Amino acid sequence: MARERQHDSRALSRPQALSRRSLLGGAAAAAGAVTLTGTAAGTASAATTRDVDVAVVGGGLAGLTTARDLVAAGKTVAVLEARDRVGGRVVNLSLAGGGFTEGGGEFIGPTQDRIKALADSLGVATFTTYNTGKNLLYKDGTRTPYATDGILGSVPPVDAAGLANAAIVQASLDDMAKQVPVDAPWTAAKAAEWDKQTFESWLNANAVIPSAKFLLDVATTSIFSAQPRELSLLFVLFYIAAAGNESTAGTLERLTDTANGAQESRFVGGSQQVPIKLAATLGDRVVLSAPVRSIAQSGGKYVVTADGVTVTAKKVVVAVPPPMAARITYDPLLPASRDQLSQRLPMGSIGKAIAVYDTPFWRTDGLNGQVVSDSGVVRSTFDNSPPDASYGALMGFIEADEMRAYDASSVAEVKAAVLKDYANYFGDKAKSPTSFVLQRWNNEGFSRGGPVAYAPPGVLTEYGAALRAPVGGIHWAGTETSTYWNGYMDGAVRSGERVAKEVLAEL
Repeated sequence: MARERQHDSRALSRPQALSRRSLLGGAAAAAGAVTLTGTAAGTASAATTRDVDVAVVGGGLAGLTTARDLVAAGKTVAVLEARDRVGGRVVNLSLAGGGFTEGGGEFIGPTQDRIKALADSLGVATFTTYNTGKNLLYKDGTRTPYATDGILGSVPPVDAAGLANAAIVQASLDDMAKQVPVDAPWTAAKAAEWDKQTFESWLNANAVIPSAKFLLDVATTSIFSAQPRELSLLFVLFYIAAAGNESTAGTLERLTDTANGAQESRFVGGSQQVPIKLAATLGDRVVLSAPVRSIAQSGGKYVVTADGVTVTAKKVVVAVPPPMAARITYDPLLPASRDQLSQRLPMGSIGKAIAVYDTPFWRTDGLNGQVVSDSGVVRSTFDNSPPDASYGALMGFIEADEMRAYDASSVAEVKAAVLKDYANYFGDKAKSPTSFVLQRWNNEGFSRGGPVAYAPPGVLTEYGAALRAPVGGIHWAGTETSTYWNGYMDGAVRSGERVAKEVLAEL
């Protein structure tokens, strides 16, 4: 599944993708015939009908990984992608003065083994996220630089009581998360108790010092692009548990940190290099500009109808977020449990605002470009400059309530608000970028938000079992179905590897 793109203004190119950020602390080369907007397959008009073993809906990391593994096993595949590019919520955006920046998922870190292995196999190298110098806390209108190697790691320097309370809350969350099975969180011993309350209600009872509550609120919006009031406590605990791998328990700190955390590294050439090069290995099996409208069972097979192309297949893999999968027409109807699940998993609300400068001037002030703030439209930032620092780039996340407040605003209005924040954080030089790029995922037609679809109270315990359960010959992939690194690029790759094994076992 996929949908139309919507530009925001950018002196750039296209939309898409989601990313990860740290909160408590802190020129793409085409491969073969692949470009940022296409593959050797071209658009749907290149072939109006296909008959394959497996139709894959969605050309992001999950769908492309699925196709790679099926092709390696000798199966015929067609990947139908609605956008005019591959990558889903991972995209490189062109800059007016040359070069690019990342509009979606960009960071990887420890225990994200599968995305790293995929990138390595494709020759896409990584480099360390710029993390030299001090972070900034902007609270109550005051800038406070702080080191990233303090006793609690990269935690902003709030009052001692708040830090102590936050440390206790973090330890409690990690301990509770260890009790949540990543493959079936709804089966946890306390699942019913944890799923009937919001994360905010739990925080209100446990983060009793205002400054501790501030730290946890910032962490929540930075991870989920949703407010604590919107999230099930059980879902939050599952997400923490999923921030690891088969041999390493997940922790909240790994989600939030830069060094040794989920924001530790970036990809040389931009994160979209990974899906671009992966799509190049699949060639014309990938069909772009082909949003899927219906999946119907007929004569023991499935007929997948997209704009400009119809695919007949023995099996179908739907590798898009649950809210997007729900917009496809199914015949016969999906089971009520699956449809109810999709209705109840909204996307987070997120945007990325990147201001480009001649140099990363904040570095000369001893700053690493990372901010945690209690106000403004942008409340967490990163240094998004290229590894050679040939220009400077400040990237800010616009999330949850702040993003929703600006969904209908013009790009000029968003830019003015963002640059006001950047000037508060980094001084007057931040007021005059050479270019400005805005990616609003809420307004992107084939994602409608990000970085992940989240579960409000009551969803996992009532409907969670339908998340990965095949419906006849229809199987489900996408980062939201992953047991580890759910919501991240690594989770997308893991989901594709899992579903390919499922399908191959049936074929």
